[in-house]
Parts: sequence; C-alpha cells; structure tokens
Amino acid sequence: MILIAMAMFVLVVDTSLMNVSISAVVNDLQVTASGVQSAIALEALVSAAFILINSKIGDLIGRKRAYVIGLVAYAIGALAMTLAQGLTAIVIFWAIVGGLGASLLLPAMQALIHGNFAGPAQKQAYALVGASAAIAAAVGPLLGGFLTTYLSWRVGFGLEVVIILAVLAQVRLIRDVPYTGSRKIDLVGAVLSVIGMGGVVLGILVWQEGGEYVVLLLVVGAAALVALAWWLIRQKRSGRVSLLDPDLFRHPNFTAGISGQLLQQTTLGGAMIALPLFLQMTLEYDAMKAGLSLAPLSLSMFGAAMLAGRRAGKRRPAAVIRIGFLLASIGFAGIIPLVPRVDSGWWLVLPLAVAGCGLGLLVSQLNNYTLAPVPDERISEAAGVNSAAGSFGLSFGLAMAGGVLLATLSISFTNLTQDSTVIPPAEKQQITATLEHDAEVMSNSRLAAQITGQPPEVEAEVLAINAEARSRSLQFALLVPLIAGGIGLVNSFRMMRLPDIKPPTERVGLD
Repeated sequence: MILIAMAMFVLVVDTSLMNVSISAVVNDLQVTASGVQSAIALEALVSAAFILINSKIGDLIGRKRAYVIGLVAYAIGALAMTLAQGLTAIVIFWAIVGGLGASLLLPAMQALIHGNFAGPAQKQAYALVGASAAIAAAVGPLLGGFLTTYLSWRVGFGLEVVIILAVLAQVRLIRDVPYTGSRKIDLVGAVLSVIGMGGVVLGILVWQEGGEYVVLLLVVGAAALVALAWWLIRQKRSGRVSLLDPDLFRHPNFTAGISGQLLQQTTLGGAMIALPLFLQMTLEYDAMKAGLSLAPLSLSMFGAAMLAGRRAGKRRPAAVIRIGFLLASIGFAGIIPLVPRVDSGWWLVLPLAVAGCGLGLLVSQLNNYTLAPVPDERISEAAGVNSAAGSFGLSFGLAMAGGVLLATLSISFTNLTQDSTVIPPAEKQQITATLEHDAEVMSNSRLAAQITGQPPEVEAEVLAINAEARSRSLQFALLVPLIAGGIGLVNSFRMMRLPDIKPPTERVGLD
C-alpha cells in the first residue's frame, strides 16, 4: 500500500514542481511561458490518449510489471528534466516518455489496489493514495519553490528519480493481481481512442499556440470518439474482443463517477495553469513565494483528504462528493474578482483553502465510488477508463485554460492598444501583428526590459495595458475550473439519487 502511495506521490509532485518553476524554466532555457504550459498539457494528453490501450497491455504483461515499467519511464522523464537544455528535450522525454509511463502506471495502481483490498481496507487504501497525492500537492510547490529559489529547479526532479529508485528497490513486496480475461488486443479500438482523445486536446493546444487546422483536429477527435463508441458496441454484439466492455457504462454509478472524475481533474487542471502564472507573472513572485502562496490550497487538500478518509464513516460518498464540488466552486469563484485588485498572495489564503478542501474531499471519494460496482474480471478495464477520464480531464483543463488565457490576452491587448491615445499608430500596428501570432503572458519587469528606448509615456502605457490585459486573461482562464466545478456539482445531485454500491468480493492486502 505504501509503495503504491509513493508512486502517486511522484506523479503529483512532478507536475507541481513544473508549475511552480515556470518562470525559472522560462528564464533558464530562454523559452516562453506558453511553451512550458504546452509541455505540461502535452504530458497529460499523452497519458490520457494511451491509457486505455496501456491498461490492456498491463493486463497482458502483468499489473505489477506495468507498474514497474511506468515508474521507469517516469524516472527517465524526471532525469531528462535535470539535464534539459531546451524545450525539445522536455517535450520528448518529460511530456511524451513520462506521459506514456503514467498511462501504464495509473491503471496498474488502481487495479492493484482494487484487486488486493476489500471493504474498509479498500477505502483506507484509496484514502492513503489520495492523501499521498494531497501531500505531494502540498510539498511540491513548497519544496519546488525552495529548491528553485535557493538551488535549481532541476534538483527537485533529481529527487524524484531518487524516490522512484527507492520504490523499485522494494517492489518485490507488492503482490500481483492475476488477469483472467481475454488476451487479445482490439487494435482498431486502441487507435480510435488515441485519435479521439488526442485530437480534441491537441486541437486546443494548437489553438493555444496560434497554429492552423484547429477545427480539423477537433472534428477528427470528436468523430473518432463517436466511432470508438460505435465500434465497441459492434464488437460486443458480435462477440469479438473490444478495447473495453461497453456494458461498463450501463451502470449509472460508474458513469456518474467517471463524469465526476473528469470534471474534478478539469477543475484542477484549469487552476494549475492560471494560479502559478498569476503569482509569478502578475505579482512577480519567485518560486519560493509562489509555492508558499499555493500552500493553503495544497495543505487544505491534504487535510480534507485525510479527514474524509478517516471520518467519513456512514456518510454517503455522493454527499461528500457534492460538498467537494460546492467548496471548490466557491473557492475559485472567490479568486476571480481578486486577480486585478490584490498585490499580495495573502488575499488568496481563504479562497484557496476553501477550494483545496473541496478538491481534497473529491480525491478521497471519487475513485472508490467509481470502481465499487465493477466486478473483479472487469476491474482493469474500469480502472483504465477511470484513469483515462481523469487524465483527459486534466489535459483538457490545462489546454482549455491556457487557450482561453492567451486568446483573451491577445484580444484585450489589441483592443486596449488600439484605444490608446499615447501609443503611435506605427507601434499599434506592430503590436497587433505580433499578438496575432505570438501572444505571451509576460511580467511587467520582463516586458519593460524589452521595450527600452521608447518614450517614457509610451513605455508606461504599454506596461499599464499589459497589466490590465494579463489580469483580464487570468480571470477568464479561472472560469474553466469554476465552470467545471459547477457542472460537477450538478452531476453530484445525480449521484445522490443513485444507491450506494458495495465492492463485490473480499480481497486481501498487499504483502
């Protein structure tokens, strides 16, 4: 149980380190903030796109072996971060190789937990994994901030490698869960799932970067998802092997739980883009101050996850989930009006703590709620779908919030520039042309260094426009987690109308 929790710790702390170190990575590697954001979203995208087929691969090679291979791939990504000299290495090794590792690791972890625990022990196992995720979310920003500010952002990723090696050294203690289903692979279903989830999120990423064929990618992705649903039903009716059993979605508790998982991760993904950028680009905090400012969110997530895991008692999981989405929505709604008005992270303490409590409640309940109605022989498929929904939601939240942010920034900056009576017409045209292809979130200090030589009144006007446009874009980006949380709240009322389901069989613990 502890070893599986440690793997979840590494998964969560990895992204936390990247988020809190955005400005340091940008300055060290001479890349753009949007480029780093795209790498973060791409890592989640790769995990989401390949998680269903890698869940089946995990069945064939063994869940324990898939767990080990996933950890090794993640270690390669973390090691690459310690050595990277440009964005290309980050994209290839951290985003793609690490994302593939996560797509093996996540369903294997859930299958190992669900196949080795039952009843209260299973709830405790999920709570421990949720708590480890919350601890990582708490430690990640603080540790990353400290290391980035006083040593280097690379050191944190080096520590990840050390933790993974320690887990691998004790992996013999984990008992494998045998797979008794079909050993055939549905290649058509696998391809459609990759194209479907990949096309949708990749389309949003291309839109975020101002690229072409956005609509084509979105249409192809949506069409592939529709084709996947048709294909799965066709394979089921003909008695042939399919990527996953479509009958899983006949159970309302499972579909409601999957929807909640997707929306919870969309909420988290949107916040992971907007909040670090606000702290590092608007308030111009270094990594240490940014990490400390995010601590209320992280620590409250940890506290709520632990409390819910131990004290939920006879409370219905659906009721806890409903409270979680409500608190998350209230917290992020409280942050939006503060963005253009505050000059210190202290103003965010209360809304971040409220949002963190909500997310912590969700982390502690959603996995167990979703997988409870699933029989043993389908648990790997169900765990893969559950992980895919979470990874897709995270990548969608990251990409959508980033896309909304840059689009709003470009439009706002252009409109404010055109309305200015201080900036000369020639400069207005140059700014407009630049923003059409290369909008970038930038601190006023960095922008001031790039516009030296202009008349003082023009410099002051451009900096004022940047501050206003940046704040407006961050507010719009924060609408992504707020809307996702609101939809999750509506979905939780559906959960409340459904009966609670107990796991089907007794299971033993890990050695």
